[in-house]
Amino acid sequence: MGCLGNLNICMAQTDQASTPFKVLALAENGGHHIRYSQAAKIWLTQLATQHHFSVDYIENTDKISETFLSQYQLFIQLDYVPYGWKPVASAAFEKYITSGKGGWIGFHHATLMGEFDGYPMWQWFSAFMGGIRYVNYIPSFVSGEVIVEQVEHPVMKGVPSTFTVKTEEWYIYDKSPRPKVQVLARVDEASYQPDSKIKMGDHPVVWINPEMKARNIYIFMGHSPDLFENEAYKQLVQNAILWAAGRQ
Repeated sequence: MGCLGNLNICMAQTDQASTPFKVLALAENGGHHIRYSQAAKIWLTQLATQHHFSVDYIENTDKISETFLSQYQLFIQLDYVPYGWKPVASAAFEKYITSGKGGWIGFHHATLMGEFDGYPMWQWFSAFMGGIRYVNYIPSFVSGEVIVEQVEHPVMKGVPSTFTVKTEEWYIYDKSPRPKVQVLARVDEASYQPDSKIKMGDHPVVWINPEMKARNIYIFMGHSPDLFENEAYKQLVQNAILWAAGRQ
C-alpha cells in the first residue's frame, strides 16, 4: 500500500533513519592492512555526515567493557583479529552480540581464527562465524568475481549481482561456514586472475549468523585500499552499516 496507506509506519521509518547513532570501530594501527584501515576512516567520515552517525576509533581492546559498549549502536571490527583480546573485552563483546545490544560488522582479518602469537583460538568467535578455522590465503593477491546469492536482502540493495574485487588475499578455511550461517555472497574461484591453486571450493565471502540476537554481518573483502574506489563494495558496506545499526 505504500506510505499513503501506512502513514504512521512510514513516518516512524523516516524518523528512525534520521536518528543519529554512534559507531565504535576497532581498527588495527599497523601491519600490512593499515592502508585499508586508513582509507576506510576517510570514507567512513564522509558517510557518517551523510547518514547521521558518528564514529569513535580504538586501536586495542583495553577500553571495551559492557558499560563502554552500551554507548554504541554498532560495533565495527575493522580488520582487527579475533585473538589477544582482554578477557573483560571478549566477555563484553559476546554479551553484546548474544543479547542484541547493538549491531556488528566484521571485515577481513576478523576471521583470522586459529592459534596465533601464542594465543588460543577464541572458540566462541569461531562458532559465531560458522565454526570455521583459518588455514591458508593467497599471498600473491588475485582479482575475483563476487556473486550475490541473496539479492533481496537489504544489505544487497543496489549492489550488482556480480562485481569484481581487484586485489584480494582470499582466505581459505578448514570448511565452508554455509551450514551454520546465511550466505549472502560468495567468490567464484574460477574467476581468479591470475589463477591460483589455493582454493576451497564453496567459498562464501559475505554472511550473517541469524542465530544471534544482534544484527551481524561479516564481509571478507578488506585488504586493499582500492576497495574504496569500487562502487559495488562501497554500496555493500553502506548498506551493511545502516542495516546492522537498525536503520534499514
